[in-house]
Amino acid sequence: MASSCRFAFAVHVLAVLALKRESGGVCSHMLAGSVNTNPVIIRRLLTRLRHAGLVTTQKGSGGGATLSVAPEKIALDVVYRAIEPGESFAQHPHQPNQRCPVGAGIERVLDEVFASAQSALETELSRRTLADVLAAMDEVPPLRRKSPRARSRKAA
Repeated sequence: MASSCRFAFAVHVLAVLALKRESGGVCSHMLAGSVNTNPVIIRRLLTRLRHAGLVTTQKGSGGGATLSVAPEKIALDVVYRAIEPGESFAQHPHQPNQRCPVGAGIERVLDEVFASAQSALETELSRRTLADVLAAMDEVPPLRRKSPRARSRKAA
């Protein structure tokens, strides 16, 4: 069971848009190349981000996406709620067996656990902005990965 990567993709896209603020709109194809995903997925994310008022988009040549809000004013919890409109945690879709001692009480207990975890997640995200993400990226230089070819030559 994989968790959603939409939030990570959205923060990635917003970071690219923040870094390219002065150069105009960025097309979904370029954003998809940076995220390493399909442009259709990026366009869907951009639609949600646009509805949240975080980006503007323009179709056609010379169009693309741009930030609508300064990076220091984009709290990550706002991005999260725009991209992940539902709760992060969910009960099993079928009611457990109520004759089972665990099944009779597990939903109530998990509801409390899930509500607490959701609150903690959103509180932590509200403490960080897109500007914080960009600043943290500047602190740690990106790793340079060697190509498989270079590694095989080194091993030889």
